[in-house]
Amino acid sequence: MIEAQSNPPLLGYCDRLSARPGDEIAFKVSSISAKPFRARLTRSISADPNPAGQGIVEEDASAFFEPQSFASVERPFHAGSYGVAIHEISIPADSAISLSVRIFPTLRSERPQTIISIGDLDLRLESDGIVTLDLGRSIIKSGPPVKLRRWHQITVRITDGTATVEQRMLGVVPDDLSTATGDIGAFASISGRPIIAACLQNGVAAQHFNGKIEAPLISAEGDVVCGWDFSHGISTTTAKAIAGPDLTLINFPTRAMTGADWDASEMNWTHRPEHYAAIHFHEDDIYDFDWDTDFTFRVPEGMPPGAYVMRLDCDGHHDAIPFFVCPPRGQRSAELCVLISTFTYTIYGNHARPDFAPSWKDKFTRLGAYPHNPAEFTQYGLSTYNYHSDGSGICHASNRRPLFNLRPGFMTFGNTDCSGLRHFQADSHLLSWLHAKGIAYDLVTDHDLHAEGVAAIEGYKVVTTASHPEYHTAETLDALRDYRDGAGTLMYLGGNGFYWRIAVHPENESLLEIRRAEDGIRAWAAEPGEYYNAFDGTYGGLWRRNGRAPQELVGIGFAAQGEFFGDPYRRVCKDPEFDWVFEGVEGDIIGDFGFSGNGAAGFELDHIDYRLGSPENTVLLARSVTRDNGFMLVPEEQLTHLTNLTGGTEKDALHADMIVAEYPGGGRVFATGSITFCGSLPWNNFDNNVSKLLQNVLTRFLT
Repeated sequence: MIEAQSNPPLLGYCDRLSARPGDEIAFKVSSISAKPFRARLTRSISADPNPAGQGIVEEDASAFFEPQSFASVERPFHAGSYGVAIHEISIPADSAISLSVRIFPTLRSERPQTIISIGDLDLRLESDGIVTLDLGRSIIKSGPPVKLRRWHQITVRITDGTATVEQRMLGVVPDDLSTATGDIGAFASISGRPIIAACLQNGVAAQHFNGKIEAPLISAEGDVVCGWDFSHGISTTTAKAIAGPDLTLINFPTRAMTGADWDASEMNWTHRPEHYAAIHFHEDDIYDFDWDTDFTFRVPEGMPPGAYVMRLDCDGHHDAIPFFVCPPRGQRSAELCVLISTFTYTIYGNHARPDFAPSWKDKFTRLGAYPHNPAEFTQYGLSTYNYHSDGSGICHASNRRPLFNLRPGFMTFGNTDCSGLRHFQADSHLLSWLHAKGIAYDLVTDHDLHAEGVAAIEGYKVVTTASHPEYHTAETLDALRDYRDGAGTLMYLGGNGFYWRIAVHPENESLLEIRRAEDGIRAWAAEPGEYYNAFDGTYGGLWRRNGRAPQELVGIGFAAQGEFFGDPYRRVCKDPEFDWVFEGVEGDIIGDFGFSGNGAAGFELDHIDYRLGSPENTVLLARSVTRDNGFMLVPEEQLTHLTNLTGGTEKDALHADMIVAEYPGGGRVFATGSITFCGSLPWNNFDNNVSKLLQNVLTRFLT
């Protein structure tokens, strides 16, 4: 376990990753210095710090944003989800009060965990798991401790100077009931804004509850004062009241969670929402820091599409905030469009790898790489590849917070002898290659594709992905399919693409949801009954499980995963009709080098599968020379320890396929089937056989 570090002295984020001319980007910065910080704009060409290659390359962009200084402000942030009523309630003194709630605790904590609080009233779990009613001057403890991951009904009654706390574990026979009663004397009025799953301390939410809460209800003199049915408005950040004020949900607790009444008769919450009347709160939920804006940047007309970086400097400290500029809507400045996978960047945002070791930082220092790692700054919220403190998988992600691994020079793998890059930094291998070859390009993000559909990419001769377009919505897949079927040329230069289904929150476009349902290479597994996205009610998990395998879109799909190393391809196609692909490429071995895994075909590999949608006219151009015992089949390819879905041996499926295919309507696809392919492009100053092959293909398609 890596000990969390104190906050970096200078750190920021922007409210959007994608912008077009006329759009405004808000930058939010925390700086501990007494001096102003300085902001300057650059265009990112290469985000790979490895001095064996280009290193980090950025062009001055002060023509679009004159360097400026701004006052330093240290900005706080507070993790932990909870619900707070939109206005206060008041219960007169000495009223007969009853309070009821169902809880499903998931974590023992060294501190108390509040279930419900109103003013001086605090119903909570103590560190030993005992339910406690704290009335400010009187404390009643029930017993025994509640059990983790079991539903309990908690009922409180206050009348005639006496308070009773009753707890009942649900689903057991006979009833597991315990009651505690105590004298509290004269009881003052209760007033304040009801809070679920936290209490206020010095104006800040504290004592966050970990677990599910369902059906909180507060009555006085037999009348309901306030109560909430969490089965309503599941896709929103408001918990509608059945009486009293609505609740605003802070820090996006997880909804569409199975409740105490769930009996496994229905797996889709939209069909029986009353079985999903629980909200799962976490002490470490944090997705939108909601910092004040320090300065804005309005993208000017004529600004070239590309990846840009707002560089911050103050008192010897530095930060760099990337964002992506797209062309004006409906206009093109090039025939080629690069699809930037900001959905994937966000889903992986602040991924704290379990294999991170402090020794990696020696390499970061030596190469001049980005110095900070999410594993050291867990307080900033982790990624959907990590777990909450209570052991549940993190299913929400947002770019409205500092993302350490979305920085130029960030290295994902510190224990490799290559650059060890993924995502934005690895995708810069393609961008730097385009600049080196003088190939003009526009840029569009999957956020744009989701919002605008095929209109975002219509008219381009070629649309290409980079190394890892893994996460998609139905809208982004529809747009790519419609582009391809409208005589467009789609190039897929990565691996493990178009794999997981995600949903975008209807009230906050920066917030994404992933349910890791029953299949696939998973960082965690969703609980039974919790496979459907709360944001839009769709079935989560793999697109393959949703009937849209990657092979249907790009001819190949994810089949094998290994460690971060790569092997070469071997040319397979000898048909003279496709000699143009290999023109100037000597020999049959391609890509036995590279800055990603030291080979063009590595880490995660995609292959042809006609049963899953690969077109019958698919031409296999080259196939990886995959090492023995280096890769494993992905779970969805396996049936038993002896058989797999391909019908052949496991080794038969452990490879990357480089293909080209044509589609009705004149569309076509070129795909490489490997995450590490783009990492070979800059090798030997862009003079190599992978670079030559891609230039042959792209030149052909652009003409």
